[in-house]
Amino acid sequence: MKSDVNGCSETARDQEQYEEFYSVASRGYRVQYDYRTPDGRLFSCIARTVQEARRRRDEWLSKPKES
Repeated sequence: MKSDVNGCSETARDQEQYEEFYSVASRGYRVQYDYRTPDGRLFSCIARTVQEARRRRDEWLSKPKES
């Protein structure tokens, strides 16, 4: 993402960021999505839509946190 610094997400706590891009490999638009939890964990994925990325995030958040 354009907001990354040296390849590391600069997403603030309890915030989401996403950016749409065209993927030559999959021949379509995709979304790079980042979400950082209030406790600082980072969820990142590439999905077809923002809605799909948020659904994946919600599934990830519903799983028990690994120590």
